[in-house]
Amino acid sequence: MLDCEVLLPLGMEEIIQQFYKAFDDGDVEHMVGHYHDDIVFQDPAFGQLKGERAKNMWRMLRGSQKGREFKVAASEIEVNDQAGRARWDAYYHFSRTGRKVHNIIYAEFEFKDGKIIKHTDTFDLHRWAKQAMGFKGWLLGGTGFFRRKLQAQTNALLDRFEAKR
Repeated sequence: MLDCEVLLPLGMEEIIQQFYKAFDDGDVEHMVGHYHDDIVFQDPAFGQLKGERAKNMWRMLRGSQKGREFKVAASEIEVNDQAGRARWDAYYHFSRTGRKVHNIIYAEFEFKDGKIIKHTDTFDLHRWAKQAMGFKGWLLGGTGFFRRKLQAQTNALLDRFEAKR
């Protein structure tokens, strides 16, 4: 009898676990490999990103942390047949200021064809801004003006990143 390994599709919980483990390990291609080609991602820092642009956002973010202290820890993972959610904590130094950040993010996922089709991250943008930017973030981080300006800046960085790929 042949010893043959049967590859079964990953369960939704395993997809989320592997997604964050790959992120923590710096294996962005494995991470974004869990995204459906038609992925829709949204968060306070970038707004809505679709398809390859959403994948490139992770490539850009993780690439900017190469050689720097960076840690991701996922917890509170809950799933059903079509959706899931998790808390994930990111620990890093914000590249523009060098300030230490501990961002607490709540993620919601929807699945299609065994992949993540929709991923929405929410976090306290004001809290993040205070950590990342100090007094300026404390002063402006809770405003719509700040959110719009941040999204314009992050998307401009992503445009430049994609132009180089």
